[in-house]
Amino acid sequence: MINKRMTNIEVKKSNRNRIFRYICKHDRVSNPDIAYELNISLPTVTQNTKDLIKEGLVWEEGELQSTGGRRAKALSVIGDSRLAAGLDITKNHISLLLTDMKGTLLHYCRIHHPFRPEDEYYCEVNQRLEQFLEESGADRRKLLGIGISIPGIVDLERNMVAYSHILGIEAVPFTSISQFFSYPCHFLNDANAGAYAEGICSETAERFFYLSLSNTVGGAIFSSRDLVQGKNFRCGEVGHMTIVPEGERCYCGRAGCLDAYCSAKRLSDWTEGKLEHFFELLKEQDPAALERWEQYTTYLAVAINNIHMVLDCDIVLGGYVGSYLEPYIPDIRRKVEKRATFAEDSAYIRSCNYKIEAAALGAAQKVIETFIEQV
Repeated sequence: MINKRMTNIEVKKSNRNRIFRYICKHDRVSNPDIAYELNISLPTVTQNTKDLIKEGLVWEEGELQSTGGRRAKALSVIGDSRLAAGLDITKNHISLLLTDMKGTLLHYCRIHHPFRPEDEYYCEVNQRLEQFLEESGADRRKLLGIGISIPGIVDLERNMVAYSHILGIEAVPFTSISQFFSYPCHFLNDANAGAYAEGICSETAERFFYLSLSNTVGGAIFSSRDLVQGKNFRCGEVGHMTIVPEGERCYCGRAGCLDAYCSAKRLSDWTEGKLEHFFELLKEQDPAALERWEQYTTYLAVAINNIHMVLDCDIVLGGYVGSYLEPYIPDIRRKVEKRATFAEDSAYIRSCNYKIEAAALGAAQKVIETFIEQV
């Protein structure tokens, strides 16, 4: 009897969660729409949406167009019923972002703030966050928490940042960071956060590999609406796979890593740290920029082909460089096709959809999804 009762409770919770998630992912829907798409009885759907309306998460937004009968009530999630902040920590900057239940980017900023492994640093970041929230007009009572993106190995079993070469930290407990903030904190690796933003907002559930081309190179696998973490939370760390044996020195101390050839700094260092200026020169067909781009994309094509040979899935190019790549995808595809063993269309390669602060957005989205799972 107890087991049966528990099963019924679980079924009710699952139905409620699926219904709410469906409303969140669609602009305006009706109870019959939800019942049909999720294969849940109409009375069950109706009761759940009534409860969600009472809780201030969903509202009736007029009526949908008639298909012959009575017009159905249009249901929508109340976007600002809950909010989440995203914080992306890098070696030299922090990015702050505010989003709502719909994943709408409400406010964001990027601030030059070099990392220091000191309590004072986190105090300063918290002050910046509070200032940011004040400027955005965010209702603190609606804030679910902060998603924090970090360039390093984030161990979710031991609740610590296990290692970050770029930040120079090791075995840092989450609590030693979260203690400085007034809101619940959720931690993600930066590439994982970028992949999460790309995947969780997608209409499809197809698996893909997210190649993050920022000031460090990283990667992540997104599958079945979640991240594939790996045994030691290092799944997708392609930045340190060897592209050129005994090649150029990587910041990790070894030679020939992908990071040494395809980080954003490979391009921005040539234009005094301004990546956008490099792409302006490239657009103008500057000969030196074209030559550097040819070298960059040659190594990038090698990496993409290697990743695709192992995983056989779509590859999304993200990070700082990925946000500029849309016009250059056809050329990258041609280079990859020349290296490919199997004759196939390289349409599996695409640029990222989220081009502004994807890591901060993904971290904030993780906070939202954690809340949705508990509804």
